[in-house]
Amino acid sequence: MSLTIPSSFPTASHDAPSVSSTAPPAQPAAESAPYVVKLTEAEQAYQLSLQDQTVPQIADKLSVTVAAVNSYLGITNSS
Repeated sequence: MSLTIPSSFPTASHDAPSVSSTAPPAQPAAESAPYVVKLTEAEQAYQLSLQDQTVPQIADKLSVTVAAVNSYLGITNSS
């Protein structure tokens, strides 16, 4: 699972007075690849649990055991 963050965000238009500056005008940003955040299996398991996925569903999606998912989520067997 990865999270993609766009490299540019839309800017809001405000009716603020303009401010003069001696600095040169800003250069347009070069096109760059978006940031990609790679989550660990434990982080992925937590995110999936927040989406109401069951432990077996998370284990299947991550190709790990139910015991591993339980460990990631801090779930212990109560006897």
